[in-house]
Amino acid sequence: MVTKYFNDAIIGNRTVTASFSKTGELLRLYSPTVDYKQFIERFNVGVKINDSAMIYLHNDINNVYNQDYSQNTNVLETEILNTYFNLRVVQTDFVPIKDNVLIKQYKLTNESNIDFDLNFLIYSQVITNLNNDTCGYLKNDALIQYNHDYAVCIFSKEVPNAVQINGVQNNIMEGVIGGKDYIGMSSDSAISYNFKISAGKSVSIALYVYINDNNSKCLLNELDNELERFRKLDIKKELEDTKKYWKKFVKDHDKLGINKLDVDDRIKNVYNRSILLFPLVTNPVTGGISAGIEVDENKTKCGRYSYCWPRDAVFITRALDAVGMGEDAEKFYSKFCKMTQSKNGMWEQRFYTDGKLAPAWGYQIDETASVIFGAYEHYKVCKDKNFLKSNLKMLENGIIYLEKYVEDLLKGTGKFKLSYDLWEEFEGFSLYSISAIFGAFKAMLAIYKDIVGMFENNRLKVESINKQIKKLENLVLEIKEYCLREFYDDNKKSYIRNTVDRKIDISLLGAVTPFGMFTPKEKNIQNTIERINMTIRTYTGGYIRYEGDCYIGGYNPWPIANLWMACYNLEAGENKKALENFSFVTTSASEYGLLGEQVNNDAMRPAWVIGLTWSHAMYIIVLAELKKLGLI
Repeated sequence: MVTKYFNDAIIGNRTVTASFSKTGELLRLYSPTVDYKQFIERFNVGVKINDSAMIYLHNDINNVYNQDYSQNTNVLETEILNTYFNLRVVQTDFVPIKDNVLIKQYKLTNESNIDFDLNFLIYSQVITNLNNDTCGYLKNDALIQYNHDYAVCIFSKEVPNAVQINGVQNNIMEGVIGGKDYIGMSSDSAISYNFKISAGKSVSIALYVYINDNNSKCLLNELDNELERFRKLDIKKELEDTKKYWKKFVKDHDKLGINKLDVDDRIKNVYNRSILLFPLVTNPVTGGISAGIEVDENKTKCGRYSYCWPRDAVFITRALDAVGMGEDAEKFYSKFCKMTQSKNGMWEQRFYTDGKLAPAWGYQIDETASVIFGAYEHYKVCKDKNFLKSNLKMLENGIIYLEKYVEDLLKGTGKFKLSYDLWEEFEGFSLYSISAIFGAFKAMLAIYKDIVGMFENNRLKVESINKQIKKLENLVLEIKEYCLREFYDDNKKSYIRNTVDRKIDISLLGAVTPFGMFTPKEKNIQNTIERINMTIRTYTGGYIRYEGDCYIGGYNPWPIANLWMACYNLEAGENKKALENFSFVTTSASEYGLLGEQVNNDAMRPAWVIGLTWSHAMYIIVLAELKKLGLI
């Protein structure tokens, strides 16, 4: 797998998702969900002009690039000017709302004073393995790269002038392809189209990239009909319809009314891009939410990202509720969480968005606690007691698991395996994780008090609820006493994240917000905030996660850390500081309004995982509170 760490732009509908570089190169293509499967190893587009070698459109020393989204849409436009030949290429990439095909439209303009004999070439290498070997196949003027399960189909309304199935790497840079094979055992093949472009004139070509499920449509017989259906699409109409859909989507989900305010355009940019990103990372069938588009399939720097962590998703559902995507938030709890809960009541570390268990390396107790806390946060927005009642058994099973965990913690019996912390680096007991359990217990107490009236004709259930209320009330007191005793360091005059490395960590804020175990005005908390500012705040005003944080190179602030501090500032009434932390994140967004997992201190731009869903969710959460308080 080729290393492609940065997805600079993301487009799609709710079935097909594609990511691109800043120069317009197609990096990844997912279908039928945002996290599985990914098909593209390499997708190189180039031109041969007259007697030249192939000029790679997305990486040539003579190319000048200009790229942006069509305003408030998931339509990406990349302009490429080759200054040597004076060839201007306008590339428009989009996925129609109702048709699950990536459409790549190119307009090529000859701005020179000589005529061009132009060969337009596409080199495609798809992912292959021993158990699902990929082959090339020319059929119905389409390059079809197929294996047992699926086929990647590249085609146009234009008739290709050449196709090469085998040995493409040997001659593709010459800009001339061809051969006798119409079918062959190769995962990389090429197709080309020939144009005559007079000086000052333009030609256009639309490429279709379609993923065929071979279990649904037969490669040999049914696929041809599908290709012809796509060829008959009115591209201009499809493009305009796609733009209209997304512009309306943004307008309909501007529930905070930010676009009607006189605020910094950069705030609107991140806000609108967040609204446009959320549907692309949400599974419409299960409600699972991906943490981001994958960046590191080879796991050279991380354990991969394109999965659903219940903990992350709980923050994201709060943002979905804020922008009017409550149906997606509810589906996460009512469907995804139900289908992924283990029999013992816990949730594992992470899942595919279709609900299947994803690769993991342990468990995190805060995953389970967060689901219960988040379900009540969603209820506070939807105010639908039937939501609580229909999910009560699931929530109670989770609470029973957490009760056993806490009882084991307090008694020190060691029956439970040690849990990973929030950052998945430390195994043991951490303040954030136990604060999450506190928040879950408080949420369950509120749920019981809101829902007990629905069981007035069920005496046994009411008695059971009242018994649980007393138990939970005692446990929240014991948890708080435990944390006061174990996690406050008198020498540092600060809370510490655990009793082993005793480090200062931004996640200490979780004990205040969102889980509410402590209040912002408590002396111990104020001391902790002072210590956080002394130890993990960088010279740019950004916060790293914890002392000595060296993930992906080290000392990079995290947007979620600044936004977390902004949440604390707002609870503490420190509005000016909250705005400063919020501004740091706004300023460090990409030019398209996408937030990263981290920020490069020197460049003040995303440094890793561009379009991290959790970052965008926290931005919306803070923005909603700023709007509520009249601070923007």
